[in-house]
Amino acid sequence: MRVLLVAYGSRGDIEPLVGLAVRLRARGAEVQVCAPPDFAELLDGFGLPLVPLGPSLRELATAEATGEIPPLAESLPELAAGLVAMAYDTVAAVAEGCDAVVGTGIFPAAAAARSVAEGLGIPYVFVAYFPTYLPSPHHPPFEIPGRPFPPGVTDNRALWDLDVETMNVVFGTGLNAHRASIGLPLVDSFRDYVLTDRPWLAADPTLGPWPEPADLEVVQTGAWIREDERPLPADLEAFLDAGTPPVFVGFGSMAVRDAEDVTRAAVEAVRAQGCRVLLSRGWADLALVDDQDDCFAVGEVNQQALFRRVAAVVHHGGAGTTTTAARAGAPQVVVPQMGDQPYWAGRVAELGIGAAHDGPVPTAESLSATLKTALAPETHARAAAVAGAIRTDGAEVAAKLLLDTVTG
Repeated sequence: MRVLLVAYGSRGDIEPLVGLAVRLRARGAEVQVCAPPDFAELLDGFGLPLVPLGPSLRELATAEATGEIPPLAESLPELAAGLVAMAYDTVAAVAEGCDAVVGTGIFPAAAAARSVAEGLGIPYVFVAYFPTYLPSPHHPPFEIPGRPFPPGVTDNRALWDLDVETMNVVFGTGLNAHRASIGLPLVDSFRDYVLTDRPWLAADPTLGPWPEPADLEVVQTGAWIREDERPLPADLEAFLDAGTPPVFVGFGSMAVRDAEDVTRAAVEAVRAQGCRVLLSRGWADLALVDDQDDCFAVGEVNQQALFRRVAAVVHHGGAGTTTTAARAGAPQVVVPQMGDQPYWAGRVAELGIGAAHDGPVPTAESLSATLKTALAPETHARAAAVAGAIRTDGAEVAAKLLLDTVTG
């Protein structure tokens, strides 16, 4: 049994695939991964061969955030068409002999992965990591950059209908041009082609439940968690042991604009609450703002272990970070930057396990106000209670389901 996992996206798209890959291999399957070259070291650590997919996503995100290149939304149809062709060639080169393809991440690459699976006549599964990526009358779609919703249209079903039309123009034109060039039939709905009529949802049912009743059949497996057994670095252990639990501040694989100003605001806000600060460098390259001993900066570490030892987690609101913090029982402050992050900010606030910051750019004052909520005893108690409800078997459920799909 050979399974191909395909994603062009950030670390939040790749980490869950590692969790699935580990469980698939435990069941005797061979796993191949197509992902951005940024994650070669991560995958190599698990003995997962990487076929690089596209250019470095970190370099693109950083260049856009710093203004070195124009906003990607300005040439989205052309970029999407190029990504379809590039991803198809990459995936097709390694898919021969595979028994199934799992796709996620940026839609054009997932569309190319399905085209490859279609040509080979093998199963294709699309997985979303949060509910609002999938059509539902209970929530609106995301606005595609540069394509705002028409004024006055607020009905969710009407917005999802418009979403089909917009995706056909922005993404579908390039997909169909490529499919015509390789002899595949054209598709009527780009979005529905990518998602299929039975997508999977790899989100925890407590944190990100699929809303019912729904028009779409969705298989919710639970979050795909990769158990991390790495020890924390000795210097980090020493910092943790030297005082009270710090507040973790990090934005993962977000290339934050004005990172120095954001860092200064965060440090000031945390200190105002009488707490020490633990900065995670991440793609934003957060760095210490002074030499006081109440601050410490770390790179890539085991967050599953770390979050059990912090007073709170201030982060961007990615699905993986939100789930990891919730599982650790750590109160959260979510400063959403884009995509699914406003959804997770809202869920953290609704569940009472933290606070949602209003907007992507925190000031010392605005972040201090949300930190007061997160650090309150009742928030800590609620976070501890919710931690016990987080499922850890999502990757195992998905691995069994995928192999049953292939063999059944």
